[in-house]
Amino acid sequence: MVSHTGCAGSACPREGGGELFFKWIKQHLRIKAFFGTSEDAVKTQIWISVATYVLITIVKRRAMLPHSLCELLQILSLTMLETTPMDQLLTRPPPSADDDQQLALL
Repeated sequence: MVSHTGCAGSACPREGGGELFFKWIKQHLRIKAFFGTSEDAVKTQIWISVATYVLITIVKRRAMLPHSLCELLQILSLTMLETTPMDQLLTRPPPSADDDQQLALL
């Protein structure tokens, strides 16, 4: 069987790889808008997003954090310019005495 690219059968293992890559990007990276319109600007933003995702995944696994990747990214995006240590950001604060009298929503 010859595809439209001229490769026979499994002779072109990368065929369709682009589709899988872009599907993965849509599912895992949150790129709301591109800040540039040139090809280099778009590629740079995509690779920065991929690198950030990989680094957060490495931190999560090495530190054995119970948080989801989404939670970690939200915490880090909200505290990006703060000088709070990471271990302090990722531990839940102990409940105060006032919390015992409040009703829980979930």
